[in-house]
Amino acid sequence: MKARDNRRSKTVCLWIVLLALETASGGTARSGAPEPPKLENVTKQAFERYVALTQARNDVEQKGHSNLLWVDGLSEGSRAEAYAALKSGEVKMQKLETLDNRKSIPCPGGMIHHWTGLVFIPGAKLDEVLSVLEDYDKHSVYFAPDVERSKIESRSGDHFQVFLRFRRHKVITVVLNTEHVVDYFQDAPGKAHSRSSAVHIAEVETQGKGMNAKKRRVPTADICGGCRRATAAFTCKARWLR
Repeated sequence: MKARDNRRSKTVCLWIVLLALETASGGTARSGAPEPPKLENVTKQAFERYVALTQARNDVEQKGHSNLLWVDGLSEGSRAEAYAALKSGEVKMQKLETLDNRKSIPCPGGMIHHWTGLVFIPGAKLDEVLSVLEDYDKHSVYFAPDVERSKIESRSGDHFQVFLRFRRHKVITVVLNTEHVVDYFQDAPGKAHSRSSAVHIAEVETQGKGMNAKKRRVPTADICGGCRRATAAFTCKARWLR
């Protein structure tokens, strides 16, 4: 769209899809507590099947020219309300489910979390948004305190291997060391997307206090909260909004 007037503002739409696999029991194996279940092959295979079908659907949607943003598929009234909320700075969230031949995909021994979010960034240019997303060395600054450490391990063009340490506090504090493989794709002028997969997740446990505090890696089978796999997709698209 090339026409411009003072009733419109240039906006970058950031569309996020997150998939995560959690084992059915999120307990830990600390201090003699029961051993948490290990990630079984049947659980892993179910998640991989779910991810493959989801990515295949996303590929079709990426090539389409309409309803790329899920709010565009709403009824006229709901769509207007959603856009008004987004323009006011709200983040729109929606729980999703990928079906296999119109049937739910069972995941024995695990739970698949599938969510999408949409946010508008007024006045931003696509290149500016991408430069922040790709600046993984500074994610610990941009997204503190949730991201405690961040580093680009390697980069080849639009292919990244990155390290991120996440700290989350909800009743207890959990620190996770994660390694991700990320690829970016320039689909068309004003439109790009990326895919990120966590290839390794390990919990970090602090032993001792103060200057004597040390961190040790917790065995994968003992990860608190049970998060074992994660993948994310980002779509950025520049639009004009009234």
